[in-house]
Amino acid sequence: MRFGIMSVHSVGRIVSEHGNTVKTASTTAYLDIETSFSRSITIIGIHRPGQGTVQLVRPEATREKTLEALDGAERLVTFNGTCFDLPVIRGELGVDLKTRFDHFDLRYACARQGLKGGLKKIEFLLGIERDTEGVDGWAAMRLWEEWGRGSKESLDLLLRYNREDIENLPLLEAKIASRSLG
Repeated sequence: MRFGIMSVHSVGRIVSEHGNTVKTASTTAYLDIETSFSRSITIIGIHRPGQGTVQLVRPEATREKTLEALDGAERLVTFNGTCFDLPVIRGELGVDLKTRFDHFDLRYACARQGLKGGLKKIEFLLGIERDTEGVDGWAAMRLWEEWGRGSKESLDLLLRYNREDIENLPLLEAKIASRSLG
């Protein structure tokens, strides 16, 4: 199925483009957050195959807008969300997404298949390409700081990085599922 990507953030811009072919239930949401060096949420990215991608940029990354973006989802997929994304969201926004959704953490599914390391390393091992190669979590925090000092280009790159994180999760999930079958 083809899906359109929609990125909405607080600077009042909407960006649309086409995504990859992925077969995933429409009740699944893929989530990833970015944070500042102080661990406060800067971006909440949510990808819904067949529905698009929403990126909530601080100060728009609120409890209400996050739950609205997840409306209709039954299943939530993350990479390392058990240890990072979900506890940070619970602490900052006061909502426990683990109790609201059937949560599946791809980090542990990868580890069961002998794939260890961060998301980018595992994507590389499985042949999943990124346009933002070389950007990692530390760089994301630096990009946020640069955006705060007025660099529009830094926010653009940070949004592309977050979008790749969440849009690659269905691809990673499919590759892990096919490895376990074969």
